[in-house]
Amino acid sequence: MRNLIKIFSILSLFGFYSVEAQQVVKKDTLSGTELIMTMDSKVNAALGAIEDKCSRTVGGSSASSVRENNTDSGIVTTSKPPKIYVPSRELSNAEICRKNPRILGFKIQITTVKSNEEANEVKSYFRKRFPNLKVETDASLRPNYKILAGSYFTKQSAASDLSKIREYFKSAVAVQYRIFCSEAR
Repeated sequence: MRNLIKIFSILSLFGFYSVEAQQVVKKDTLSGTELIMTMDSKVNAALGAIEDKCSRTVGGSSASSVRENNTDSGIVTTSKPPKIYVPSRELSNAEICRKNPRILGFKIQITTVKSNEEANEVKSYFRKRFPNLKVETDASLRPNYKILAGSYFTKQSAASDLSKIREYFKSAVAVQYRIFCSEAR
């Protein structure tokens, strides 16, 4: 008897709950290619409503005033969302720096020392060996101090200086760090 009740309850659950999947074709907003998805018609309607709300808010106040004026005459128009500009080429370093003066780049961590006096000694020794590289102290790990040199866009651009620095400082390593874009190489 119990098994009969379980079977009946499962069948009734599937009888009341029906999913009607359909193929939906949407246009990609960036490249305009067609995307084919399979989804329930109710989900498709909900997504369409959300997309309509998004396109209305993107249009701004002028688009809503156009919509209000047209609803009096019975015509409803929707404005197209603005196109997002995606450059067809890779941006140059100067273009990146213009938009973001500080970016996530790389510095060479020369060593870590325990006191500020040791940090100053290492910095002066480093400046004698490499006068063309900017050296600085990072005290964010107090009581330890990190000695950092240079500013680089990529690890590959830091590689040549890193190999020269490793002749004097064996523990030197390139680390990700926030850098000023104008100083980077």
